[in-house]
Amino acid sequence: MCIRILAYDRLGQYSAGSMLNYWRQGRFSGLRRMAVIEKAGRRGRLIVWLGVSAAIALVAVVSYALLAPARVAIAPAQPPVPIAVATVTQRPMPVRVDTIGTVQTIANVVVKSRVDGYITDVLIKDGQFVKAGEVMFKLDDRAARAQLEQMKAQLENAKHDVARYRPLVAQAFVSRQVYDTAVANEQALQAQVDDLQAQLSYYTIVAPIDGRAGTINIKAGNSIKANDLPFVTINQISPIYVGFTLPQSELPGLRDAMAKGPVAVEVEPGGDSGTPIAGTLAFFDNTVDVNSGTIAAKAIFDNTQQRLWPGQFVNVSVTERVDPNALTVPASAVLVGQNTSYVYVIKDGETAQMQPVTVARTIDGASVISAGLTAGDKVATDGQLRLTNGSKVEIRGSGAKPDNQS
Repeated sequence: MCIRILAYDRLGQYSAGSMLNYWRQGRFSGLRRMAVIEKAGRRGRLIVWLGVSAAIALVAVVSYALLAPARVAIAPAQPPVPIAVATVTQRPMPVRVDTIGTVQTIANVVVKSRVDGYITDVLIKDGQFVKAGEVMFKLDDRAARAQLEQMKAQLENAKHDVARYRPLVAQAFVSRQVYDTAVANEQALQAQVDDLQAQLSYYTIVAPIDGRAGTINIKAGNSIKANDLPFVTINQISPIYVGFTLPQSELPGLRDAMAKGPVAVEVEPGGDSGTPIAGTLAFFDNTVDVNSGTIAAKAIFDNTQQRLWPGQFVNVSVTERVDPNALTVPASAVLVGQNTSYVYVIKDGETAQMQPVTVARTIDGASVISAGLTAGDKVATDGQLRLTNGSKVEIRGSGAKPDNQS
């Protein structure tokens, strides 16, 4: 780098020789500092110039970004969304409670022997239907019959004694005490005969109720003790109970409905393709379960066709009353959002508007609306998953295929 150095003497200017001499003698240190200062100044000015240029460029870019007109993307027009619609209708709808229940027998009898004995005859088969009083089992009663006959003979003799003493006591040929003793003996023997006759009936075991016998546990030829092993269990099939539980919040409506008359109950057994089985509510329990907050109830059914079987699970529907003017829409029209349920109402036949609704209940594919709609409104029932508020729609005919994209 070429460095220009201006040095002046007292009278004006140093000579070249003087300058060289001073340089060599180290007396030109001041001039060297001047050269360094001049180089640092040039570098500083370069840095300042570059910083100012960068600031000007940054201001220009920001100004353009703020002041330039925004670019607006022109979206293509969306075609109408094909949908199916239904009309909000007003019609009678039941106030119904659905739950799960189990079939329960009204009577369940475990048949046991009341005396010790030997089984001689088994007169029923496994699973047989029996009538009350029908003979099912017989025990060996020969010893009991012999004892009864013996006691009957003693009773007959006692009756003869009383008959002989009666005229004699009137004539004072026999004391009154002897006669009274004979009468007492007759009465005691009569009581024993009655007791033995009752015990003899225990050797013939009959059905206590109408019902269906289960598995026969003890076969002919076995000995049995009194109140030991059960012979068989009989379940009453007709009529029959269905037990279920309801939330305690349903108790006031249930109580009011029973006060007005029989409360209709329908059940559908699993796997049964027939019509629902009709019955009536028999009673509800006298306390609410504190652990579950539910109350137990039972409905009674004739069950003449024996479609209900003890222990079976069934779907139960309890109809408390009928609302004559309920607003209904197909259940498929109601969508569930984060905060509320809603439907899309079709305005002027071409625009969908989202409408929050309150669903009171859903019965047989129809939702009862308590708030948000009026009779005659058109609501979307198919394709509404593609809708947004204000979407244009195209209503399909009733014979159109469902929209698979919905």
